[in-house]
Amino acid sequence: MYIEQFISYLKNEKKMAPNSLDAYGRDIRDFESFVLSRGTDSVLEATSTDVVAYLNKLKAAGRSPSTVNRKLASVRAFYNYLLDEKLITESPARGIKTPRIEKKELEFLTIKEIDQLLASPDDSLKGRRDRAILEVLYATGIKVSELIDANVEDVNFRMGFITCYGESSKTRIVPMGRPARAALEDYVYEVRDQLLADNKEEKALFVNYYGKRLTRQGLWKVLKECGEKSGINHKLTPNIIRNSFAVHMLQNGADLKSLQELMGHEDIMATQVYLAATKNHIKDVYDKAHPRAK
Repeated sequence: MYIEQFISYLKNEKKMAPNSLDAYGRDIRDFESFVLSRGTDSVLEATSTDVVAYLNKLKAAGRSPSTVNRKLASVRAFYNYLLDEKLITESPARGIKTPRIEKKELEFLTIKEIDQLLASPDDSLKGRRDRAILEVLYATGIKVSELIDANVEDVNFRMGFITCYGESSKTRIVPMGRPARAALEDYVYEVRDQLLADNKEEKALFVNYYGKRLTRQGLWKVLKECGEKSGINHKLTPNIIRNSFAVHMLQNGADLKSLQELMGHEDIMATQVYLAATKNHIKDVYDKAHPRAK
């Protein structure tokens, strides 16, 4: 009951996206099951010992620090809600530290690799759809959820932009360059209707062979196939394309504030992670180009 109330609060008050609501629900129900398995009568009666034991169980199961941190954040948010509602007097998650996460080197493609990737789809119906997907991902830097949630009506071909609905239902307008617009126009006006078959009422921008909205799994499959075809030495993910968009924008003179708006980051700290990759690029250029660099 309390978990459902919390999820309803996140949906109606915080305007969270369905994917985020699902993640919170899974995390907190998993914690509740653990607490009840230890003989506690209710999630309201959980103690800090329960939370620490739960985190230790996750670590012992081989869960990554980022997963453990996410689950702890979900549990902490749940108990903060219960505190606000005066259903408990103290949060069992209070004061519990999150595991330290080792910083991974940012993965992104070079411009040459992006060109190889964008040239990999063939001229079949599926290939033309896949080319439009890749062009839009790289041209806009939008997230997977934003791409698969997009409807045809969200694209303005005349002005050259796509409207995205991110976390907390925040809307932003992201421009697209000519190659992305051309690939998307070809897909929407020449290919999409053929993929829809009898499902003409479908509003989704990108659809699969059954004429239904492309799923997250379907998109990953597209990227895997195109990555292998292109011959680039990377296991391709949507985030690598998003990273490539951001790094290439900064390398070509974009300012951090504009990039933050384009990517939909609420905190500019999330955008600043791309600066390190840009600085490394500048250092490499200097080392290669300056006669007295070494």
